[in-house]
Amino acid sequence: AITNVRLKEGRFISEHDDVNRRNVIVLGVNAAQAIFPDKPGGVVGTQVRMGGYIWEVIGLLEKRKSTFMGENEEDNAVYVPFRTGLQVAPARRFLRLVIQAKTEQREQAFDQSEEILRNRRSVKFSAPNDFDLKTADAFVGQFDSIFGMVGLIAIAISGVGLLVGGIGVMNIMLVSVTERTAEIGVRKAIGARRRDIVQQFLYEAMTLTLLGGVIGVLLAFAVSQIIMFFVPALPASIPSWAVITGLVVSVAVGLIFGVWPAMKASRLDPIECLRYE
Repeated sequence: AITNVRLKEGRFISEHDDVNRRNVIVLGVNAAQAIFPDKPGGVVGTQVRMGGYIWEVIGLLEKRKSTFMGENEEDNAVYVPFRTGLQVAPARRFLRLVIQAKTEQREQAFDQSEEILRNRRSVKFSAPNDFDLKTADAFVGQFDSIFGMVGLIAIAISGVGLLVGGIGVMNIMLVSVTERTAEIGVRKAIGARRRDIVQQFLYEAMTLTLLGGVIGVLLAFAVSQIIMFFVPALPASIPSWAVITGLVVSVAVGLIFGVWPAMKASRLDPIECLRYE
């Protein structure tokens, strides 16, 4: 419905204007371009046929800011007067009202809106509402809960991936210990302590996982740039804390899963190692 709509010229149409008693419409930017591809900016005053009725275009909406999901739906909208819309589509079962209130009067406006809707819909005092009334905070809360659940699922999947990757690193280090048995025996024979052997293999494991973390960060940065190139309205950036956290977790995985191979290498008998082929 045409109620407090800001036109491209900068003026407003309110519910008290005479346009609510005539067959007039206000077009979104994309709707105007689709209907009038040759003159998208000069459509005011023209007439179109819609639903068997002749409508006069009295306004063009300003270009709306793109949303998180891409283009704003209001750019594709066609607005008609409220009373005229009820006459041309009497069987419509769904009606959405957008109510704007000052921030400090939001709760008062919510209560008043609920009271007005209950009176107009003849809802009894003891009966529950037969309509749904929500504030913008409620929608934001729903989105936050959805994204929070998605985040928990992503963390769980990442945890499984870290576990599998850690096991893979541990197996690689165990194979490395087996292949370098003679080297370990030589190092022990010339005076290397068990602590030196442990540190050597732990450093190697952490270096391996750190390189994997750096490659992952570079891939994430590349993917974010590709997303922003194809979908400019979708913000895709990598904060510095995420990069630091990813690298620290990568090093921690190498440290945790490299302990067993390092301890196994440090406990080898130097005599048996020198005889190993």
